[in-house]
Amino acid sequence: MVSRDDSATNQIADALREHGLFVEVSGSVPLALDRINRRKFEAVVVDSSLEQEAFTFLRGARASPSNRTTVAFALTTGNAATTLALQQGFSFVFERPLTPDSINHTLRVAYGLIVRERRRYFRYPIVVPVVLTKKKTLQIFGRTINISEHGMALSSETKLTAGDEAVADFTLQEPTLQVNAEARVCWNNDRGEAGLSFLFLPFHIASDLQSWLAAKLEESLPEAVAAKFGHVDRS
Repeated sequence: MVSRDDSATNQIADALREHGLFVEVSGSVPLALDRINRRKFEAVVVDSSLEQEAFTFLRGARASPSNRTTVAFALTTGNAATTLALQQGFSFVFERPLTPDSINHTLRVAYGLIVRERRRYFRYPIVVPVVLTKKKTLQIFGRTINISEHGMALSSETKLTAGDEAVADFTLQEPTLQVNAEARVCWNNDRGEAGLSFLFLPFHIASDLQSWLAAKLEESLPEAVAAKFGHVDRS
């Protein structure tokens, strides 16, 4: 959240925390841009009273590979500022004067998108056996560390090299889901760990994996949030 308005910042930050979101606040646009370029954020809130700096920040966020789809809120005062913020690319608006009801209404409308954004980068920690088959015959055995929609991390006694391609086979549990994916090694380290991105998943497996991860993400939400919304948008 980027604002120098302490009262508004506290009101919105409290509501975000009630929705299971960790909040970082900055009054400096350059400092906030530095954070955006270093890390993934599921949502950003920018005070339009910062004028041109607010739109500079939004453009910087959209130019960041990790945050180009982050859910963007503007904090505005008056209809003209609200209209301008929406025209400049903000998806949602907190309009002064703020009330708990108005803040929560906006968050309720936006929450499905925030959870979808979280799901894109959600990595579920799980340890199951995995077999990598290289060049159709060479098999490498390991264990998963975590799984996401787009890839996985694993550990293996066999050294993997960035750029290697293989077919990964593993089975997730609760519920059972067998995954067969073409994958490429993106990184490795001296501890025998490696990260793989999925190059191809059959449509039905990709869909089932999304549903499996969405259920795990929903389980990770605070009870108060889960009760408030009933379910997570899995679309």
